[in-house]
Amino acid sequence: MSTFSDLSVPEELVAALAKRGIVTPTPVQERVIPRVLAGDNVLFQSETGTGKTLCYLLPAFLRCLPVAKAQPRVLIVAPTHELASQIRREASVLATDSGLEVRSTLFIGGAPLKRQVEALKEKPAIVIGGPARVVELVRLKKLDLRSVGLVALDEADRMLAPELRDTLAELLTLVSADAVVAACSATVTEHHARLLSAMLARRQGATPESARFDTVTLPPEDVLKRNITHWAFFSEGRDKTEALRRFILAEKPAKLLAFTSIVGQVDGIAAKLKFRGIACAVLHAKLDKIGRKKALDDFRSGRITVLVTSDLSARGLDIADISHVVQLDVSDNEDFFVHRAGRTARAGKSGINAVFGDEVELRRLSRIEKRLGIVVYPKVLYGGVIRAPDEGDDGDDDETAPDDTSPGGNQ
Repeated sequence: MSTFSDLSVPEELVAALAKRGIVTPTPVQERVIPRVLAGDNVLFQSETGTGKTLCYLLPAFLRCLPVAKAQPRVLIVAPTHELASQIRREASVLATDSGLEVRSTLFIGGAPLKRQVEALKEKPAIVIGGPARVVELVRLKKLDLRSVGLVALDEADRMLAPELRDTLAELLTLVSADAVVAACSATVTEHHARLLSAMLARRQGATPESARFDTVTLPPEDVLKRNITHWAFFSEGRDKTEALRRFILAEKPAKLLAFTSIVGQVDGIAAKLKFRGIACAVLHAKLDKIGRKKALDDFRSGRITVLVTSDLSARGLDIADISHVVQLDVSDNEDFFVHRAGRTARAGKSGINAVFGDEVELRRLSRIEKRLGIVVYPKVLYGGVIRAPDEGDDGDDDETAPDDTSPGGNQ
């Protein structure tokens, strides 16, 4: 079993990681960090919660040593404000705990452009942000990426989707053909590798070698199977918010993240929960930057234990101690299921992933269950208790017993 020192990570960073109880590299870190340090372009896939961020962030710090005020040496790109902010927070903690004066700056849309231009005067070594805002700063000639030697693309498959693909392609032409590119996600394919290679080939001075990617796919650690318990509740669409409320009262979660794919439903679900006495916050793309930050801060700190969100929060966010994930709909695309469920059971902990669906949605869930090789247990809520549907009447006759608004147990 290797150590971070074996991977050529400086002792200051090794000590900083040890302060947080991180002493042994995960399998993905063991395989990816040496490749990035060797100058290889790497596209790597690993399950959620396996430490992908450090695969590029530790090499990023090495790129910035010795510390010197110069043009940015590292560019880290993420598809959402929240993920970019999380990466910046991780970089700041590493710098503080290690004592290394490696400056990082965050550039995301929705924040004042003037303030971000002023931040560039601090000569950050690491630039972190969304692709559109970074491209905008380069076009304005406020940001020069020609000295960047490492580009990291977090949740790369999301940025290769049609709506972000052209912006990412333009951004990659703005860095040197010699820059190393490390791209990752929990779900990547050979199609993604071909798209990225084509983008790198468009860089000025690119060669076949500089456009080539090593693909690293880690075998499943079975986090979905070993650490997450999957439950399914039958509920018609109109009844799901009430079902969620009863679920919260029954489980008393430490932190619960509730997903709906329809952005317009998020505020309505939260309003109904609040009306029935459940304190919660909301997070979705239409919320302004300040509102999104407050919601995440309140949820991280535990001031709010229920967060209702769109799929904005399904990718990359690492929030400690989420005990329960609730999926209020089911997509045919199993990637949505995987990313959502992966918000719980992180850092070796266990968690519960509960799906509320109607007859059509639960048939989709059954197909996902087979494809992923997981076991989903049908459950019902009766008398304020969650149980298997065949356990029989528990004798309670209070208001939480099954009625027109309570979830059943068909699957």
